[in-house]
This record gives sequence, structure tokens and C-alpha cells, in this order.
Amino acid sequence: MQRVGNNSMIKFIPKSASTALFSLILAAIALLFALGAQSSPSADFPGSEKSYLGFDRNIYPGDGALPILRKTFAFSGYWLSPPPGEKNNTWSGKRELLRSQGFGFVVLYRGPDSSELKTQAVAKSKGPRDGDDAAASAKAEGFSSGTVVFLDIEEGGRLPETYHTYLAAWSEALVRGGFHPGVYCSGIPVKEGPKISITTADDIRHHSPTRDIAVWVYNDACPPSPGCAFPHDPPLPGKSGIHYASIWQFAQSPRRKGFTSRCARTYLRDGNCYAPGDTVHSWFLDVNIATSPDPSGGTK
Repeated sequence: MQRVGNNSMIKFIPKSASTALFSLILAAIALLFALGAQSSPSADFPGSEKSYLGFDRNIYPGDGALPILRKTFAFSGYWLSPPPGEKNNTWSGKRELLRSQGFGFVVLYRGPDSSELKTQAVAKSKGPRDGDDAAASAKAEGFSSGTVVFLDIEEGGRLPETYHTYLAAWSEALVRGGFHPGVYCSGIPVKEGPKISITTADDIRHHSPTRDIAVWVYNDACPPSPGCAFPHDPPLPGKSGIHYASIWQFAQSPRRKGFTSRCARTYLRDGNCYAPGDTVHSWFLDVNIATSPDPSGGTK
């Protein structure tokens, strides 16, 4: 026995009872750990996203490139229209092959230059036509309802009002066709005056009343971009500077010297970025990070 300060006495617990109590305590601790593991954050729970690498390029790299590229990338860009500067779309008809290799998709449709939208009337008529064409092309390629189609907007800074009119009409037509609108646009700040700057992404978001349009930003400026790199644990797209972005294109080919001087050594001497497995440098590409291995939901 033991004496305590008030001279009262506490009896020892029998050995058999203490062993049973100890076993109960261990069981309780094990149960708590099990419940904690089930409720612990993971890629399947909000606020704990995992990032995935993907590539995109204007010209389809060829069937033989896919097994090599798949070793590094979870998803691939996929054009529904001829890319900028091209008259033909070499990606057409390749969805099932890419899908069979395990690729997810980020689906693209070429947007117009603002010079093509000189009046509101032109924007209001061209937007629905292009939106209908994007939806029809997505269906023809086998993409299911709900797939996100990203409008490729190459211009940086604030867009003219006619472009916002076009984008709204394009989005409405795409939704009518059963698909979800997204934009590929600049996330790089452009100065408009003393202490005033704008990104194309913010400009579009401010003009979108529901803000439900998916956003894929490009920002290859170093920093925040690491340059032509392929991290095993990629950062979240919000590190691009656009916190609501679901995809971040952080490397482009060829590199833009004005933005990439601090990470120039990460690119090859020809200025392009190549996948680690492309030892003969056959397919220069752009590199992306997304919070899903299938950002457009195009594998369904």
C-alpha cells in the first residue's frame, strides 16, 4: 500500500485486473488511431488535394510517344479544333488510344484573337457558332456530357468588352450542348498604371456572374514557376498566383526569355522543354500541374 498526504490509504489493484485494464486501454487507443486514419486528410477529401503532372502541345506527338510520356504525365492536352497557327487538328481520333494508355484529358478549343471581335454584333454571333462547334466536336471525339472544354485565350492582360461578350455566348452554347466551359488564359500580372495591375484570369472571373467557369492559367515566369521541371510532389495550381486555378501551365516550349531568365538552365539549349524519358528530344512540350489526373473529366 501507499500513503498519501491526508493519511488515507489506496490499495494496489490485483495483477489480473490491471492486465485487463491495460488491455482495454490499448484497444481504445488502437480504435482511436483507426478512426483517425479513416478521417485523415487525403486526395479524396476537400482541402487536401494532390497534384498531378500533365503535358500539352499543338501537334500530336505520335502513337509511339505515348508509353514514354505516360511514365511522367497523368494527363494530356487534347485539341478539338486546329491549334493556333495550324490549319489541321492532328489530335482528332486519338482519344481512345490515349485513354487506353491511362491518360486523363484537358480538352482545348481555339479562341479568337480580339481583333476578330471588333463589334458586339460580331461577338454575339460568333460566340454561339463556336460554342456549338466545340460541343459538336467534343461529341464526335467521344467525350461525354459534362466534360470541361477550355477556350484557348492567348492574349494577356485585360480583355476588351467584345471578348467577354463572345466568351459568355460561347459558354452558353457549350452548356446547351451538354458540356462545361473553361478558359486557358494568362495568370501573369500586367501593369496598367502606378500600383495597378490585372491578370486575364481575374478579368474573366470578374466578368463571370456565377464564377463557375473552370480556369487553367499559364504563368511560366520564374518564380513562381520552377521552369522545365518534373517534381514528384508537384505544388498545387494555386501556387501560380491565381488561387482558384484548377490547372497551372508552368513551363512552355520554347521558353520565353523575358520570363524565364532565372530558370533558363532547366530548359534544353534549344530553349525547349522535353519529358525525362525523351532522351532524343523528339517532342518539345508545355508542362502543367492539376488537382486531378483527368482535369476535363474526359475519360468517362
